[in-house]
Amino acid sequence: MASATETKTVAGDTNHAETEIKVASYVERLLAQLENDGRKPSTVNNYRKALTHLVRQGANLLDPENTKEVLAKSPIKARTKKCNVVPILNYWFDFMGIHWKPPRYSCETEIPYMPTEQEIDTLIVGCAKKMATYLQLLKDTGARCGEISRLKWTSIDFQQKVVNINAEKGSNSRILPISPKATEMLNNLQRKGERIFTTAENMRSSFFHQRKRLAGKLVNPRLLEIHFHTLRHWKATTEQHKTKDPWHVKEMLGHKSIKSTEFYIHVEKQLYQNNANDDFIVKVASARDEIAAYLETGFEYVMTKDNLAYFRKRK
Repeated sequence: MASATETKTVAGDTNHAETEIKVASYVERLLAQLENDGRKPSTVNNYRKALTHLVRQGANLLDPENTKEVLAKSPIKARTKKCNVVPILNYWFDFMGIHWKPPRYSCETEIPYMPTEQEIDTLIVGCAKKMATYLQLLKDTGARCGEISRLKWTSIDFQQKVVNINAEKGSNSRILPISPKATEMLNNLQRKGERIFTTAENMRSSFFHQRKRLAGKLVNPRLLEIHFHTLRHWKATTEQHKTKDPWHVKEMLGHKSIKSTEFYIHVEKQLYQNNANDDFIVKVASARDEIAAYLETGFEYVMTKDNLAYFRKRK
């Protein structure tokens, strides 16, 4: 933490360029503190991006009122939200020993972008083999990209067609089914190490490049709106629509509290309230040959409950 003397000296510095350099030094100290406190690399990176963005917008991070003014005028992306920047600034000013009165921003619930399943499948087919497998697993499980990136080959049960998800962000770990398609795609990958994929940051960078190329080739700008987390939103919402069982969705997503899952109940209602084509034939199976028969005749697996597998197909 910066001493009061250091803070006062820098705050009184009239040389803007010199002040920026010194602020940057304090930012690096704060980021190092976050790492020492065991914060995840993604969290540290979020702090770095938020503080750096404000400095580039002209904020003097040693002046609370100036920082609030710049934040108010800053064109921060909707998905970032100013209300998410305020806790970062709380940590920053506490670290610097500077008193400030934080602004109040309300984080209004927004309906996330929801692609069609056909658009997701088009994206999967158009990507390179490893990226396509990564996306298919995101689609099948609704897991976070960090959870998929940490998968080991031993996390996959190829016989049962399930994957063992080790949770992140305080969620619950879980075992989830994966599609025969995902199983086949995994089997077609080379096993070069313990882990199946590289880090989420590396996968995301590669994905942006492949997504941009494909969107241009197909002249479909909607594909540019699909991110890794979009597939989690899509999976949760479609599962809620299929099952009308938020507790099932909660377990699938690894939420600790049903309150986190209630968001998808709201999204499902908004997206499907005008959907008239919603009639299904439902089948229940308890034996392996029954399950295979339903899958072979176009039925879609929905869930397992009380040792019974539920399938459905539109009429």
